Amino acid sequence: MWNRFARLFIIKTKFEAFLVIYGLGLGAVERGRHYLDLYPGYGGWLLFAACPVAVFMAGGRIIDSLDHARNG
Repeated sequence: MWNRFARLFIIKTKFEAFLVIYGLGLGAVERGRHYLDLYPGYGGWLLFAACPVAVFMAGGRIIDSLDHARNG
């Protein structure tokens, strides 16, 4: 039973990966908006920009790991 539950958290297809990346992106932009409220000016904008960049890096890694698991 535990294995069936654990399989829910494994990303198996690119569609699932894109859904996860979309959710991460929404959260990152929301966090960036909070940074803009807390730190007005250039500092807030730099922190805002760092949030989606982290999602781009993680998203690329997720997609690459799917391709690697399928081919290898």
